[in-house]
Amino acid sequence: MADLQDAPEDTSAVGEFERNPAPPGPPAPAPVPEYGAECLARARSLLATYPVADGHNTLAKALGQIPWHDLEVGESGLDTDIPRLRAGGVGAQFWALTADDGCPDPAGVTLDRLDRIRSLIALYPEWLRLALSGGDLADARNCGRIASFLGPVAAHALGNSLGTLRAYHVLGVRVLALGPGTRWTEPGLTRFGLEVVREANRLGMLLDLSGAEPGTWRRTIDNSKAPALLSRSAAASLTKHPLNASDELLAELGRSGGVCLVSFDPEQIEQGGRALSVHDVADHIERVRDVAGPSHVGLAGTFGLLRGAPRIPGLEDASCYPTLIAELLGRGWTEPEIGALTWENFARVVRDVEFTARATAPRRTPSTATIEDLDGP
Repeated sequence: MADLQDAPEDTSAVGEFERNPAPPGPPAPAPVPEYGAECLARARSLLATYPVADGHNTLAKALGQIPWHDLEVGESGLDTDIPRLRAGGVGAQFWALTADDGCPDPAGVTLDRLDRIRSLIALYPEWLRLALSGGDLADARNCGRIASFLGPVAAHALGNSLGTLRAYHVLGVRVLALGPGTRWTEPGLTRFGLEVVREANRLGMLLDLSGAEPGTWRRTIDNSKAPALLSRSAAASLTKHPLNASDELLAELGRSGGVCLVSFDPEQIEQGGRALSVHDVADHIERVRDVAGPSHVGLAGTFGLLRGAPRIPGLEDASCYPTLIAELLGRGWTEPEIGALTWENFARVVRDVEFTARATAPRRTPSTATIEDLDGP
């Protein structure tokens, strides 16, 4: 980071680079939203200042399903590539590494996906930058790169081992999802689960509660020294879905300083079988904001899929964030509110988790506890 110390801060650099031309083949402009071209132009301008920090992209999985790709020029078989990310105003991305439920080798799958994303970052240094901390997040933004965070990984990929958690951290993983599928997160967080939370706090790993059992998210929020996040949830009061968050969870998340990154997955936005639109996603964002608070809501496009996967019209790929921002502007959202939604709330939680780790590490050595020690055989 020393090479950046003398460079003036320029948060508008997300759309431009200090020496690299824009990648060829930009995607077609997003459709003009209900509120017109003026709101769309204003949305694009705002995203140059307040880029999108997106909470969940499964590109690592999708890349394993296509034999060849060129993400720099543009990839018609995917909904995510460099031109689309740039057109969408994305300045930071969590690259999900989670293995599917029931996977016979979750650790192996997770490591394969981790290697795939790290290789991608190394292949495109002009556009992507590995982010391990809040400082890396700011540095990437200031020089026009997309800050790339590794994670989440799923709880069942730990193999009930705190040593594996630490190994993931060494490899750059910064998010652990505490969903069901292990004996220590289902039906609720056990004593070993609490030790995982404490060790994650010590390491500076964010805890993802999307889809977590009530007994898990309650004990996590009550015992974690750092705020948690929901990496891909919407409002359960509007749409019932296993990944969506109840008003109780959203209120507790806001109280504890966390953030809910609202998913665009149509299954999580579904409204009685009727046709969906950007308007419905905005409804979920506003519901989360109303319950959790304006400082506790962000975005999770849940892109990273093969082309043709079900998407909401107007939000078909990673270039479409300006359409959503235009919808919110048309509803009366202010510039500071947009900035909090797209970047500031996300960045604050990353900084808070890092601060907790710095404060905790001198007082806590790496835990050697095993699940048998704490939960029995």
